[in-house]
Amino acid sequence: MITHAMLALALATPGISVDNVMDHLQAFQAIANAHGGNRAAGEPGYDASAAYVATRLQQAGYKVEQQPFTFPFYRELAPPVLVGKKAFPKVVTFMFSASGDVTAEPRRVGDGCMPSDFEGFEPGKIALVDRGDCTFKVKVVNATRAGAAAVVVANRAKGVFLGSLESPQRIPVVGVSRAAGEKLAKSPSVRVATSTVSEERVTHNVIAQTAAGAADDVLMVGAHLDSVKDGPGINDNGTGSATVLELALRMAQSKPKRALRFAFWGAEEEGLLGSTHYVLSLTDEELKRVTGYVNLDMVGSDNYTFGIYDGDDSARTGAGAGPKGSAEIERAFQEYFKRKRLPYQDSDFTGRSDYGPFIAAGIPAGGLFTGAEEHKSEAEAKKFGGKAGQPQDRCYHRSCDTLENVNRKALRVCAEALESAIRRLVRLS
Repeated sequence: MITHAMLALALATPGISVDNVMDHLQAFQAIANAHGGNRAAGEPGYDASAAYVATRLQQAGYKVEQQPFTFPFYRELAPPVLVGKKAFPKVVTFMFSASGDVTAEPRRVGDGCMPSDFEGFEPGKIALVDRGDCTFKVKVVNATRAGAAAVVVANRAKGVFLGSLESPQRIPVVGVSRAAGEKLAKSPSVRVATSTVSEERVTHNVIAQTAAGAADDVLMVGAHLDSVKDGPGINDNGTGSATVLELALRMAQSKPKRALRFAFWGAEEEGLLGSTHYVLSLTDEELKRVTGYVNLDMVGSDNYTFGIYDGDDSARTGAGAGPKGSAEIERAFQEYFKRKRLPYQDSDFTGRSDYGPFIAAGIPAGGLFTGAEEHKSEAEAKKFGGKAGQPQDRCYHRSCDTLENVNRKALRVCAEALESAIRRLVRLS
């Protein structure tokens, strides 16, 4: 268990300032407060966050690239309405459904997986399809091509269910239970109403690199800058972004042997879209120059553990080892925790954060993680303190992920560990 003496030793060495990191977090919180409570990709709060980061980097002397990319944006504005002979209270809007209000006769078409399922379908009617056998997107594309005005997907089991159409569609799509589907099939007329924003939007990654250092031996340090739509995302992942930003400001005038490239990713919460776009945008030659990637995603969790990504797969759990060189990144972080006599544990490469596209491209990766929705075990509580049986981040993806959700001590340890590891990796004394 972490004692006060251990923390005092860890935090005594001068280095990256947690006060400065907190200043960046306060800026992110103020941005979220001024823009509807979130900093989600495609929303004004994200654009303002990206502008803040870019401005601070430019003031420090960096040449900043704001790399644009298009992604599918979706938000539900109001609950769906479904009325047959009576209103149905249990109905869900599918993600990427269009907005619309349609009243028409329903027609049952089976699973809707083949265009032939819609033979004789009269344009303007509502397609009632069964769940299963193909993706929801395939069903809806077939229905749209057949002229359906809306789609209702009926479950093959009890209860309603959530579904995604993968990309913005042109007609309203909702889901209902099997029993509701059977009743709708007998209704002479059905009303389907959805209120959504479903469209392609443009967002940006923010990239900056040190002037010094070997251009063919680049170590990247990154964090996702976006939040979910339901909250300001101050721990997830304001903490990672603020820490990487402060490190970049400290390194602006340094002379590392390896060049340092800092990245702030957009649309991570939509499926690692920013980091994936970046990696895919690099030529083979450019990829060869990136010789490592360090990721920070949630480093101030209130009920924290200190997880170091398991580059050598020494824990033998989950995913295997990272690409050759990942063990070196892991050891650089371990050195800090051992020197400060602080406990740590292996964190598996689950693919849930922005190291994923780099590992897939064969680039060594590593980093820190203090926990998300997972519950802390009894063993972890003995090792790190905190509360067993409780989430490591009680506000994960919720509106309460504010400044009050950040554990300052955990953040300070991770910030200093990052700077220590990066200095070692780029051979900067």
